[in-house]
Amino acid sequence: MSIVWTILIGFVAGLVARALKPGNDAAGFIVTTLIGIAGSLIATYVGQAMGWYTAGQGAGFIASVVGAIVLLVIYGMIKRK
Repeated sequence: MSIVWTILIGFVAGLVARALKPGNDAAGFIVTTLIGIAGSLIATYVGQAMGWYTAGQGAGFIASVVGAIVLLVIYGMIKRK
């Protein structure tokens, strides 16, 4: 069930991250959602590796948004090249 919550939080986090990230994003709705979900998953696993979260506990909303913003910046850098 924690994976389902991670995906749902990632969906919303991707939308919020895109709204907060400055600049012109050419990514569509689906790409933004997938990046948000990936950011949420990365925030979960990095947080568990750092000892911030226990096993089975998902990342919080703020950590998911930060992870999604990082991935959006990386995606933007890759897309430009």
